[in-house]
Amino acid sequence: MQEGNSTRPKPAATAIKASSYVWGIAMVAALGGLLFGYDWVVIGGARQFYEVYFHLSSSELIGWANSCALVGCLIGSLAAGPLANAVGRSRILVAAAILFAVSSILTGRAETFSTFIAWRIIGGVAIGLSSNVSPLYIAEISPANIRGRLVSLNQFAIVIGILLAQIVNWAIARPVVSGVSPATLLQSWNVQEGWRWMFYAVAIPAFVFTVTAFFLPESPRWLLDRGREADARSILAHIGGDSHAASEIANIKRSIARQVEASVGWKVFLRPEILRVVLTGMALAVLQQWTGINILFNYAAEVYRSAGYRANDIFLNIVITGTINLVFTLISMALVDRVGRRRLMIYGAAGIGLSHVVCALAYHEQWPAAMVLALTLSAIACYALTLAPVTWVLIAEIFPHQIRSEGVSGAVSALWIASFLLTYTFPSLNAHLGMAGTFLLYGAICLSGVLFVAKGLPETKGKTLEEIEDAIAVHF
Repeated sequence: MQEGNSTRPKPAATAIKASSYVWGIAMVAALGGLLFGYDWVVIGGARQFYEVYFHLSSSELIGWANSCALVGCLIGSLAAGPLANAVGRSRILVAAAILFAVSSILTGRAETFSTFIAWRIIGGVAIGLSSNVSPLYIAEISPANIRGRLVSLNQFAIVIGILLAQIVNWAIARPVVSGVSPATLLQSWNVQEGWRWMFYAVAIPAFVFTVTAFFLPESPRWLLDRGREADARSILAHIGGDSHAASEIANIKRSIARQVEASVGWKVFLRPEILRVVLTGMALAVLQQWTGINILFNYAAEVYRSAGYRANDIFLNIVITGTINLVFTLISMALVDRVGRRRLMIYGAAGIGLSHVVCALAYHEQWPAAMVLALTLSAIACYALTLAPVTWVLIAEIFPHQIRSEGVSGAVSALWIASFLLTYTFPSLNAHLGMAGTFLLYGAICLSGVLFVAKGLPETKGKTLEEIEDAIAVHF
């Protein structure tokens, strides 16, 4: 036993030696997540002003304006898999960065509603590309013992982007005076200019991402697929040393050999063991969205206004939610490689579900507004600690090498379809069920997710991607 234990510290020592390099490239790749988070949440602060500017009144138009970017997310997500396989992961990240910068500026400059919608959809394409490729790329360059933390870095960057958007919105918006006439409100600075600057601001981090993404090395697994072993070995040696490079190359080659033997094509998705893992990945993605947490970001004004908060207090509440989101994401990064993915997913779905059920009771019984804020913060904390980062980790891990890019693309596409349905239907659900009924519905979905994860998800903590591939094959 002692002799066996004496050999175990070597992988950890190698990981420590490579930590500055691998963390550096993971942080650059995660900038795609930061832009994703900012672009996704900026709408929550801007919408109450652009809705006045574009004279939006029906729930259908309001829902479409708030969810149209998700059409672009789906397009980008569907395209990401084939494109990442064809031209490489790093080039797709560069393309996403450029689209972020262009779409944010031109969304802010929009003078007509149709132009606004078009550029929001193009911005959604950038989100779809980066939300697929950033976690995929990070997973493929990460040593097994820290992969959970590194892939969680993408979610941490998303949270930073969310909080940044909330702070920028709060800083840009001027105090709203209650009771002003519609004509006066239309001519106010917030309605004429303020919401535009909320979109313009994302161009700054987008430029940083564009420049730094050009220096990202390509995924070693993608390089080996193309027969570029020397390039792959050099990158892996920088990440974890020569022994890490030799071990990873041997593992990847075995996986590629299995892929060749299986005659990979689209028919591979009809194989029962492959179909089950694809459906599991898609179900995890849908569960993450149908927890309803994004409603607390995209429709925060309605959620807190219904609880009794005034307009100027709502912006502060939104910043508080972003801060809680950030703090608990940091805690999650410390836990994901210790506690494990499966347990965090079970605890998280249960915590969010219970928070939503009690929040529904708070609305129904008209509890003080502070109670609603506390319960929404509880749900956000549970989400940030568990489903938000861990779902992205699992999506990047569970697919076998032969379909990893396409599998991630399919799961993330399911995520964006689920997100579109969630965002588009909230105004109608709220109109028919009220806040109490809507939160009760989201709570029921979360609690059913506990059963799904407990029954259908194996643990992946501490395994190489190739070991996970073998474990998934046995599980399914």
